[in-house]
Amino acid sequence: MLAAEERPGGGMVIPILSAANFIIGIGAFLVIGILSPMIADLGVSAARGGWIMTSYALGYAVLSPVLVSLTGGVGRRRVIAGGLVAFALASALSALAPNDIVLNGARVLAAAGAGVVTPVAAAVAAGLSGPERQGRALAAVFFGLTMAQVVGVPVGSFLAYLLGWRAAFGVVAALALPVAVAVWVMIPAGLSFRPVTLRDLRQVLVDARQMAVILFTASFLGAIYVVYTFFSPILTETMGFGRNEMTLALVIYGLGAVAGNLMSGRLSDAIGPFRTLLIVSGSQVILMPVFSVLPLPLWQVYLFLFLWPAFGWSFMAAQQARLMRMAPERAPVLMALNAASIYVGAALGSALGGLVLAGWGMAALGLGGAVTAGWATLHLMATRGMEDSARAG
Repeated sequence: MLAAEERPGGGMVIPILSAANFIIGIGAFLVIGILSPMIADLGVSAARGGWIMTSYALGYAVLSPVLVSLTGGVGRRRVIAGGLVAFALASALSALAPNDIVLNGARVLAAAGAGVVTPVAAAVAAGLSGPERQGRALAAVFFGLTMAQVVGVPVGSFLAYLLGWRAAFGVVAALALPVAVAVWVMIPAGLSFRPVTLRDLRQVLVDARQMAVILFTASFLGAIYVVYTFFSPILTETMGFGRNEMTLALVIYGLGAVAGNLMSGRLSDAIGPFRTLLIVSGSQVILMPVFSVLPLPLWQVYLFLFLWPAFGWSFMAAQQARLMRMAPERAPVLMALNAASIYVGAALGSALGGLVLAGWGMAALGLGGAVTAGWATLHLMATRGMEDSARAG
């Protein structure tokens, strides 16, 4: 199997795929920063406005595995470019939406586009890399999503308050189209792997071993989102953070996320995906209780806000490499189901965090996240044998 740089034009494959994920990530994450002006302009309640985020998550979770399977026989360049065009059109429709019903429909369309871009990009990056470099290749492609998380919320919020929330979606649409063109021009034509079909999707869904490994993603991110959902209120209530302190906290968090993403690929290649995930998951059991003992000296809080995402964001490349090694012939389906599990985990973690907050208060969230991370660690250990048997089978 040739590395990306060994193919004609292949040296640009990884950077272009990372750029595609960057656009997808901004379009997904910016809603967090523009929700308040959006619901005010549309004249809907906060509860109803929350569906603007939920519709995207549900659309992605349902449509991504199906669409990846249906397009399994189509060239990878066409699938990724087509997904970006659909994402651009959906973002433009979001910018023009007259009401929240149309906006929710546009978000489902955006999820459909994103749902083929991200998992197919991951499968291409892994497929073009040898086993000894898969972790770094996946981390490089996922770097775009990491940076989108870092800049998507603050930039989207800035544009929404400066130019209006519609302008934020317009910028995403304007950026997605040239990236789609770059995918078409820079990624070699005829880039394809073994086609996957709906039959492959069905076989993965009914394979308890493979699904148990995939769903570790939901367990791990569920633990993260118990706390991350209430990141801002925790720091505001316990540390008295205002606008400036919160901005610095987000910047430090973002730097930690970038460091974690870069570390993940190298660590996965060096000691293997399973051991990397065991370190990452176990670290959350140790780190998250810090949220339950705030306030602390400011320098300690900022150090913690770097370390927590550094370990948390070390997760994705290792998990993707683990799935690739388990069943490389079904990589696109596995990547799609893994991406869907991200949103399942986020939704479950947010709901669990809300229950903890309602029942025991803000101070219990860190402990609740640690307990959930403990469950994720047990989930990981329980699936080690399943991973090996699924690979052997």
